[in-house]
Amino acid sequence: MKAKKIVALFLLCCLCSKFVLSSPGRYDAIFNFGDSVSDTGNFLLSGALGFPEIKKLPYGETFFHYATGRCSNGRLIIDFIAEAFGLPYLPPYLALAEGPHVRTGVNFAVVGATAIDSSFFYAQNLKLLTNDSLSVQLGWFKNLKSFLCTTKQECDEYFKRSLFLVGEIGGNDLVNPLVSGRTIQQIRPLVPQVVEAIARAIRILIEEGAVDLMVPGIFPISCSAMFLTLCQSPNRSAYETRTGCLKAYNDFIKYHNNYLKEELQNLREEYPHARIIYADYYGAAIPICRTPKHYGFYGGALKACCGGSGPYHYNASVSCGDPGSTVCKDPSAFVDWDGNHLTESAYHHVANGLIYGGFTSPPLLS
Repeated sequence: MKAKKIVALFLLCCLCSKFVLSSPGRYDAIFNFGDSVSDTGNFLLSGALGFPEIKKLPYGETFFHYATGRCSNGRLIIDFIAEAFGLPYLPPYLALAEGPHVRTGVNFAVVGATAIDSSFFYAQNLKLLTNDSLSVQLGWFKNLKSFLCTTKQECDEYFKRSLFLVGEIGGNDLVNPLVSGRTIQQIRPLVPQVVEAIARAIRILIEEGAVDLMVPGIFPISCSAMFLTLCQSPNRSAYETRTGCLKAYNDFIKYHNNYLKEELQNLREEYPHARIIYADYYGAAIPICRTPKHYGFYGGALKACCGGSGPYHYNASVSCGDPGSTVCKDPSAFVDWDGNHLTESAYHHVANGLIYGGFTSPPLLS
């Protein structure tokens, strides 16, 4: 029944996309790889073990009016990017694996996915929500490719008119160990491995014919209600004055993002014909963390809209959607949706910054 609802949603989105103010014609398709920041239903279709709350409202309440598998109350950044280019919302790969194949794009992202293969984390006694890491998602893409094009010339022409989003991915590789008690010093050596996994994926996609690739950095994770709750400090100096976020953790994310940017520059030199775009999720999001009311987020940036008790409306024992959790009256007034993901309004703000506001390098629309 859930799968039928998702398929019906795709048909509706295909029709509605024609009426969106957009820049049509630039891309014929979008292919997305990533985690919960951009998953549009793969985790839900896989059973959503470990995160059953995503199967029901209030997830999806604002725009779709039922749970689609998106980790928000409505649309995600990937949805707004699709709208901007006049394309339908991306169907999750698992909804198409045995059905009709579409030529306007597919979403391979999965909630909880990591850039590094899952076996690495199990060897460290770290739990994951999914084994569908970036390499698994690339395998899905290769499986689908033969249905999209056949000859090399046909594939090159098709993918030349496609946008590939490689991420956001890597956040789970770093966050899971941190919220499990590992220190920044212990996790810091993971950054080169995470970035290498992303770089490897980019190389594979370019060899498969991709030309335009957008690669996001990681959000300021320590501004999330989950992080502020699980990694709280009794030391007031541990918090950023302007945002209230945990300074050391955001500095760590900036280190990762800078490392990624350096590697992307190396890839540009290695593949001069490709257009490799860095998407600054951190830079696009941090202004609304500093002055949320200036951007219309009167509920603030640090307190979750949906969750359990606690100073940040986050409780690891009572997740959004669980009995005992509560939902704010106006999600559009909040930045944080469930303690770990943003609201549709916040994602819309970030997406506008990427598409129109100068937070992509080189510019997405240039």
